Amino acid sequence: MSEHNTNTSDRQETRPPSGKRRGPMGGGPPGMMPGEKPKNFKGTMKKLIQHLKPFYGKIIIVLAFSIISTIFAIQTPKIMGEATDGIVKGMLAKSAGTGGIDFGYIGGIVLILIGCYLASAAFMFVQGFIMNGVSQKISYNFRREMFAKLNKLPLKYFDTKTHGEILSRVTNDIDTLGQTLGQSMSQIVTAVTTLIGTLVMMLTISGSMTITAVLIVPVSMIFVMAIVKMSQKHYKKQQEFLGHVNGQVEEIYGCHNIVKAFNAEEKEIEKFDELNEKLYQSSWKAQAYSGAMMPIMNFIGTLGYVVVVIQGCFLAIRGTISIGNIQSFTQYVRNFTQPITQTAQIANILQSTAAAAERVFEFLAEIEEQPEAENPVSTENIAGTVEFKSIHFGYDPEKIIINDFSATISPGQRIAIVGPTGAGKTTIVKLLMRFYELNGGAISIDGSNINLFSRNGLRSMVGMVLQDTWLFNGSIMENIRYGRLDATDEEVVAAGKSAHIDHFVRTLPNTYHAELNEEASNISQGQKQLLTIARAILADPKILILDEATSSVDTRTEVRIQKAMNNLMRGRTSFIIAHRLSTIRDADLIIVMNDGDIVEQGTHNALLEADGFYAELYNSQFESGLVS
Repeated sequence: MSEHNTNTSDRQETRPPSGKRRGPMGGGPPGMMPGEKPKNFKGTMKKLIQHLKPFYGKIIIVLAFSIISTIFAIQTPKIMGEATDGIVKGMLAKSAGTGGIDFGYIGGIVLILIGCYLASAAFMFVQGFIMNGVSQKISYNFRREMFAKLNKLPLKYFDTKTHGEILSRVTNDIDTLGQTLGQSMSQIVTAVTTLIGTLVMMLTISGSMTITAVLIVPVSMIFVMAIVKMSQKHYKKQQEFLGHVNGQVEEIYGCHNIVKAFNAEEKEIEKFDELNEKLYQSSWKAQAYSGAMMPIMNFIGTLGYVVVVIQGCFLAIRGTISIGNIQSFTQYVRNFTQPITQTAQIANILQSTAAAAERVFEFLAEIEEQPEAENPVSTENIAGTVEFKSIHFGYDPEKIIINDFSATISPGQRIAIVGPTGAGKTTIVKLLMRFYELNGGAISIDGSNINLFSRNGLRSMVGMVLQDTWLFNGSIMENIRYGRLDATDEEVVAAGKSAHIDHFVRTLPNTYHAELNEEASNISQGQKQLLTIARAILADPKILILDEATSSVDTRTEVRIQKAMNNLMRGRTSFIIAHRLSTIRDADLIIVMNDGDIVEQGTHNALLEADGFYAELYNSQFESGLVS
C-alpha cells in the first residue's frame, strides 16, 4: 500500500459531506471546559465505575489511606488544646506557688502531635503515589483502546468529524479524565471525612459553639453557588473564544503565503484583534469571579470565627470550657469551612470527569467497519482481474452518486477513468480499496468478492499514488520505506532511482537520511510527488491506482516518470485517473464517467472518432490551452 491519504482535488459531488471548519490547534474543540456538564451524569459515572473494575483493590487502599490520613490530621487540634491547657495550668500553679509547668507531660504531647502529623503525611503520600499510578494507567488504557478503535472505524466516520474533534477526544478528554479522576476520588473522601470528623470533634468540645459554627454553612453555600453560576458562564465563553483564536492562528500559519500574496495581513490582524478582545473580556471576568470566591469565603469564615471566639470567651469566663478547648475549637472551625469551599471545586471536577468520560465512551461506542471474513481469501497468485457489477454508492444513502456502474478489467490492462469534476472517478477506486461499503452491487478480484479478502490483504495488493501527497516527519528513507516496511536500504534506493528522485536526493546533505519537516514543506510539491511514486514502486503491488500522479511535476520530469510508470505498470492491472487527457492516450481502455455513470468506453482513437463526450472533453482542453 503506497498511499493512505484519500483526498484529492477531483471532488465536489464525490467528496464526502462534511462542511466543518477545522477548529483550534489541529481543528477541534479544546479540552473540557471547567464544569462542562455531561448529558447523562449518572449513566456515565456508572460506566466509568465499571471500567475501573481492574483497579478496585488499589482504589480501596487509596480511599482507606485518605480516611486514615484525615483522621490523624483531625486529632491534632485537640492534642494541641491539651498542650495549651497543660501550659495554662502550670502557669497558674506557678503563680500560686503550688507547682509549675510539667515539661515532661508537654513534651509527650508534642511527640504525639509530631507523630500524628508524620502519620497523616505518610498515609497521604502513599495514597497520592498509588492514585497517580492508577490515574496514569487508566489514561494509558483509554489511549490504547481509543487508538485501536481509530483503526477500526470506517472512513465515513472521519468524513463527518474534523481532525481536531477526534484529536481532542484522544488527547484532551483522556488527560482530563485521568487527572480529574485522581483528584476527585481523594478529594471527595478527604472532604467528607474532614467534615464529619471535625463536626464530631467540635461536638465533643461544645454543643452550643458547634451550632453557631454550623450556621455559617448555608451562608457560605449561597455565596459559593452564586459565584460558580456567574463564573461558569464566562468560562464557557472563554473556551469558545480561545478555540476561535487558536483556529485563526492555525489557519493563518498554514496558509501564510496566501495571506501575503493577497496583502491580507492587515485584515487578518484586525480579525485576530477582535477575537482576542472577546477572549480577553471573557477571560478576565471568569478569573475575576473565580478569584472572588476565596476572599468572600475567607471573609464569611472569619466572621464566623470571630463569633465563635467571642462565644468561647464568655463560656471560659463562666468556667464551662477551657482555654485549650477554645483554641482547638477555633482550629476546627477553620477546618470545618474548608471542605465546604472544596464542595464547588469537587462538583466541577466531577462534572469535567463525567463529561470527558462521556465523550470517550461515545467514541468507543461508534459503529466499526464491517467484520472481516472468517476465512479470508488468499492474496497469493492474484492475477489482477477486477470486475465491477452494477455498483451503486453514495456517501449519503439518500444521494446516490455512482449509478449502476459495471466494468471488467483484465490482468495487466491499463484503465483510464476520465470525466468532469464530481463524476465519481476517485470514488470508484475508494470502493475498490473498501474504504467505503457499497450500497448495492459487488466488486470482485479474480472472481472473489472483495469482502472475502481481509482488509489488510486487499490493500496490500493495491498501490496508490495520489495528487495530494502524504509524507510524514521523518527521513526520506523512512517515507519511501512506508510502501514496504521490511525493504532494505538498497531496495529503497533502487525505488528512488526508478522514480527519478535519486539525483535530487543525492544533492541533499544527508541524502536518503535527510529529514522532512512536519508538512514536508522543505521540498517542492513535485519532489513530494516523486517520493510517493517511489513509495509505490517499492510496494510492488498487484494492482496500481494513479490519481493525477504526475500533475505536480514539470513536463520534462513527467516524461521520465511516465517511462518509469510504464515499467511499473507492465503486467499489473492499473487504474489511471486523469484530468490531463494527453497522459492517457496509450491506455488499453478509457472509461468516461459523468454523474456517476459510464457514458462511453473505448480506446483513445476510437472515442475521438465517436465524437462524443470524451472528444468534447479532449478538444476543450486543447482549445483552453490546458494540454501541453
